[in-house]
Amino acid sequence: MRKSIIYAALTATLFSTSCSEKYLDEINTNPNAASAANLNPNYLLADGQLTFANTGYGELLYPATAIQGLASTFSYYGNGDKYTNSGGFIGYQALIFNQGYTALSRLQQAITVANTQGASRYANTIAISNIMRIMIFQRITDTYGDIPFSQAVQATQGVTTPAYDKQQDIYPAMLTQLETAIGTLNSSGAKATGDLLYGGDVTQWKKLGYSLMVRIAMRMTKVNPTLARTYTEKAAAAGTMTSYTDNALVRGDIAFGDTQNATTNALLTTDDFREVKWSKTLIDYLRNTSDPRLGAIAEIPQAGAKNNADQSLVGNNDPSVQRGLPNGYDLTKGTYDITTRSDYPGPTGNTGDLAPLGNYSRPRLSVYIQRSAPNFLLTYAGTEFLLAEAASRGWSVGANAATHYANGLRGAMQELSQFSSAATISSTTIDAFVSANPLGASNPLKQINEQYWLETTTTFNFIEAWFNWRRSGYPELVAVTYPGNVTNGTIPRRLPYPSTEITNNPAGYQSGVASLSGGDVLTSRVWWDK
Repeated sequence: MRKSIIYAALTATLFSTSCSEKYLDEINTNPNAASAANLNPNYLLADGQLTFANTGYGELLYPATAIQGLASTFSYYGNGDKYTNSGGFIGYQALIFNQGYTALSRLQQAITVANTQGASRYANTIAISNIMRIMIFQRITDTYGDIPFSQAVQATQGVTTPAYDKQQDIYPAMLTQLETAIGTLNSSGAKATGDLLYGGDVTQWKKLGYSLMVRIAMRMTKVNPTLARTYTEKAAAAGTMTSYTDNALVRGDIAFGDTQNATTNALLTTDDFREVKWSKTLIDYLRNTSDPRLGAIAEIPQAGAKNNADQSLVGNNDPSVQRGLPNGYDLTKGTYDITTRSDYPGPTGNTGDLAPLGNYSRPRLSVYIQRSAPNFLLTYAGTEFLLAEAASRGWSVGANAATHYANGLRGAMQELSQFSSAATISSTTIDAFVSANPLGASNPLKQINEQYWLETTTTFNFIEAWFNWRRSGYPELVAVTYPGNVTNGTIPRRLPYPSTEITNNPAGYQSGVASLSGGDVLTSRVWWDK
């Protein structure tokens, strides 16, 4: 069913952003042509969900390495790994913006079509589309700052240069709109058949909606703690996710190129496959805490360049041999060549078949590098960690901080099985680790947010890991210093707006830049990033 839904969504191009008057002529002359009166809005819902979820290089080239989840010696990964403008950096910086608004366009079209054919008939399709819209808007605004919000995706109404809303106005609006959307979910109404997350299950969508409310509210802890508390407590009382089985994820589908997991496909590129590794920061953290996730997520490739390049050859996932690649290095035979480090472990293989990075851990092939791998959007574990933080602040969110923290830690280990049974950690091992690692009293915010970083990173939700690191300051990452970096040796805190906005929407662009104290650069901070 999912294959047919996705395929139909990809081929339902009537309302795509590239479509224009030529289709209007077809509709006027061909009574069988697709239109708002006969197109199934669920196809557009599926298309919007997949477009948003399938991030690919949008998460790999900046967030994944900036947050020191991954590391790479390859050139265009220098954008996040070394804070340099590498390769097609202008296009890379625009990916989250462009993918986000493309997805928003599809969802708005789904809502328009559904309303045309009967709002009551498609009440749940409309509600789910509206919840997804808020999730997408949060990602875009957290990446760039002020963005088109109230006038977004209104080209059909003549708004081609939408105003940029201030982030401090977007956040309260997202919360009220989200609450409204959740309230319109109808358990007795028709299911949204195009829903790739839960198959239209309204109960699941209510849990997701309130969990998303927690994430939005908690982003404001430093800038509007009163509103943050109000909505976090409201969401906790209404009912957030209760198990890792509630996780919001979109699985890749190997049937078509556009439906396969885009991050997997990027990492299967020859150079990426050879030179993208787990970072030293991450592997060291797992090792130092005796975390059982180490063997579930990482492997050392089999020896030699030929074996390293073989995308079907699994490696050694024994935790004792895992080693992370330090961020900030290359393979250019200069001062910053990884082989010059005193702790360089040496290559693997024999003369003529040497793999210089062969002794560094990569994401396990059987877990992450699968074209049907899931894209995680929001999880039970992440929600529980945020509720643990809320409880530690004295807010009323049901259980105490220690309980929410233990729930999050357990869920973070359980959910790896959603990638593959190969990553399953036994319940006995999980229970023992959770019991041995309770939430401490000395610095709970540090402990909670370090685990949030681990959870989002090990689920390849690197964008969210980057956002929460910027908000919380944890883990306390050490920035790299590399020649030619454009951040004065500091980790990027936002992405510049797409260059196309400068010419296509100059007034909006200038308004957005005016809110940034440092200008439209990687080091400026958005409203909530204090």
